[in-house]
Amino acid sequence: MAEFFTHALSLVASPSVLLLIFIGVLFGIIGGSIPGFTVTMAILVVFPFTFAMDPVSGVSIMVGVFVGGYSGGLVSGVMLGIPGTPSSITTVYDGYPMALKGEPGRALGVGVLASFIGTVISVAVLVLFGPLLAKFSMNFRPWEISTLILFALTLVAGLSNGRLLKGMLAAALGLFITTVGYDRNSNIRFDFDSTLLSSGFEILPVMIGIFAFSQLMENIEKTNNGNSTKENEIPVSVSIPYRTIVKDIFSHKVNTVRSSLIGSFVGALPGTGGTVANFISYDQAKKFSSQPQKFGTGVPAGIIASEASNSAVAGGAFVPTLALGIPGDLPMAIMMGVLILHGITPGPLMFEQNPVLVGAVYVSLLMAAVAMVLCQLLLVRWFARIALIPQQILVPIVLMLCAIGAYALNNNLFDIWVLFGFGIFGYLLWKADVPLAPLILGVVLGQNLEQQLFRALELDSNLLTFLTRPLSALFIALSIASIVLSIMQNKKMKSQSSDSKAT
Repeated sequence: MAEFFTHALSLVASPSVLLLIFIGVLFGIIGGSIPGFTVTMAILVVFPFTFAMDPVSGVSIMVGVFVGGYSGGLVSGVMLGIPGTPSSITTVYDGYPMALKGEPGRALGVGVLASFIGTVISVAVLVLFGPLLAKFSMNFRPWEISTLILFALTLVAGLSNGRLLKGMLAAALGLFITTVGYDRNSNIRFDFDSTLLSSGFEILPVMIGIFAFSQLMENIEKTNNGNSTKENEIPVSVSIPYRTIVKDIFSHKVNTVRSSLIGSFVGALPGTGGTVANFISYDQAKKFSSQPQKFGTGVPAGIIASEASNSAVAGGAFVPTLALGIPGDLPMAIMMGVLILHGITPGPLMFEQNPVLVGAVYVSLLMAAVAMVLCQLLLVRWFARIALIPQQILVPIVLMLCAIGAYALNNNLFDIWVLFGFGIFGYLLWKADVPLAPLILGVVLGQNLEQQLFRALELDSNLLTFLTRPLSALFIALSIASIVLSIMQNKKMKSQSSDSKAT
């Protein structure tokens, strides 16, 4: 193993390949930081350029885009309160409040360092346990995947901050939104005889509208009411406090490792991805924290949990793709297409027939992680300056970019109307003090839940099968435990707040 790894290192360490990795990471960061562009779209743009490359160069630049894209969502999440990708939703909860406190450099620095550690740990998991995890992930059939998604949905209890009923209502609305359009049997639902609704709502315009539009409207309202005048006078630090962020990471080392392992494990499961890992890691960090009430106010632990997990997904996602030839999501399907394009078939025999290319993937992930840190830290000074732009100028520009991102998805003007329609809907929910995160979680996971649930019932119509299969029963038990623990935690938080008011 050491020989082929050394050979792979010599190939990837060549100046031309390192330059390609750096370019890929930079493009991925830019793509991930634009709301609505996503990692998938960045990979699709770069994919045609790999046709004329050799296998190592083609895989390396795609790995760079992959790693950079997952960390790029951090930028807009921290600076604008808008997640650049679905897998960086929970980054907003603490990253944006920390930026509002005048510490955008700290928020970005903590996120970048957590992303780097998450990627490195995921590579270690991939190298040490790749084939073993791949075999284990084969046990995840429709029953297990649907109950895993159910477990992720129960996390709304922990994300509602004492508003459990409103949070569950928001999640139910999110699931309902995904039922518009064709079902599994090609029957149209809730289309109101409109061809525009026959295909349902695209996830990205809905997500961008609910998060971006409502957040921007909130900022404008605060500015017009004069609530943010003093905040605007505070000089925004555009430098990274290196000692502080290293101290933050060391202070939350258990959280960092736990979130990275969760991201690696979830990434190795076909049909899940960074969004599920994101919410599970954030929820677990909050549950194990001694001060859960501070989550959502701008604490490093929340940023670490989010960024370490979604970056660790990058390494974990290669497990089923390389070892079994089963891509877990669309970006991995494209990555698999790069390998097939160069005459390499992923699967169990790949480790024996193409060990050098497998090693090149490992090394490229590590090099991309280093390039990601360098790119982010070199450009952070310019990213942080976004916070200095007046809202009257920033809001129209961001809305225009969001509209372009929504339109570019399918070249469909209707998606822009969807964006603004759900933006108004999200703003009204915010005014009614309804948490938006459960709504987004329902929208992101709803379609996959329906597909896996129908597939399980088609294979076996007996609902007791969900309880007789060990892993499925385990996730159901974890779902119940998650709700119970969240209710207990909410009661504890309310009692602490009432005691503080009494004193």
